[in-house]
Amino acid sequence: MSTATKTSLFARMTDSELFYRYINSPTTVIATIIGLAMVLAAVLAPWIAPQDPFNMAELDLWNSLLPPAWHEGGDMRFLLGTDDQGRDLLSALLYGTRTSLMVGGISVLIAVVVGIAVGLIAGYVGGAFDAIAMRIVDIQMTFPAIMVALLIDGVSRSVLPRDQHDSLAIFVIIFALSLSIWPQVARTVRASTMVQAKREYVLAAQVIGIPPLTIMFRHVLPNVLGPVLVIATINVGLAVLGEATLSFLGVGIPASQPSLGTLIRMGNGFLFSGEQWLVIFPGITLALLVLSVNLTGDWLRDVLDPKLR
Repeated sequence: MSTATKTSLFARMTDSELFYRYINSPTTVIATIIGLAMVLAAVLAPWIAPQDPFNMAELDLWNSLLPPAWHEGGDMRFLLGTDDQGRDLLSALLYGTRTSLMVGGISVLIAVVVGIAVGLIAGYVGGAFDAIAMRIVDIQMTFPAIMVALLIDGVSRSVLPRDQHDSLAIFVIIFALSLSIWPQVARTVRASTMVQAKREYVLAAQVIGIPPLTIMFRHVLPNVLGPVLVIATINVGLAVLGEATLSFLGVGIPASQPSLGTLIRMGNGFLFSGEQWLVIFPGITLALLVLSVNLTGDWLRDVLDPKLR
């Protein structure tokens, strides 16, 4: 790509209505900056974390339960303090955010792929597949997401060998969260596909003999991705919150793979013994992450939904 082409593309982006509305929404800009900074810090955790919280050789019990560096008795080596194992809390937060984002992101990605496939076929083909798929969606949406996740976790614990529970816990929770998200995507894609299927460009493609799968994925899909993008963005925050909830209840990510929910659950045990930083900092991190993602998703919904303009 030439320099002139790059300049032209950048000029078109900055002159677009979407960019104008984004720049004129300070809340969204701040939320995006915070969210991207947290994602970047989580991705770079192995290189920027002061300590590897998984390496037991780096832990020293003499450094356990140290307060934050600015408190009396704090140590500048441990900016946010340490836990009962001498683990640096800042390092644990970086790795914990990485785990939570990975679980939330993969869960939403799987749910979006399944939801788009089911919604496209149901909305375009209709018939028996549409009726059966939508009844499954209706049934599943009557159950709260946390109940579905708890059910999947309980079934997996009864089926899988006990010595594999911890090693497979992250895959079980990803499957559980994906199972609770995909019906919303499928329903939205189906409704948008039914509208697009009656448009002239689809009828013209049918007349000239283009195969149905090609029409669905090449012509219809790009026109239904707007609502899906909004749903995916918002559900990333909800998936991270769901993972934290399950981990706090003790049925999510094990302590050997700390996530934000696991750190909050572990810190909760020290809440009334004077070591409040063990639960305050993970709680603030979770709140900032979910809030930044949800605010960005709300802005996308307002911009991409013509009914809200």
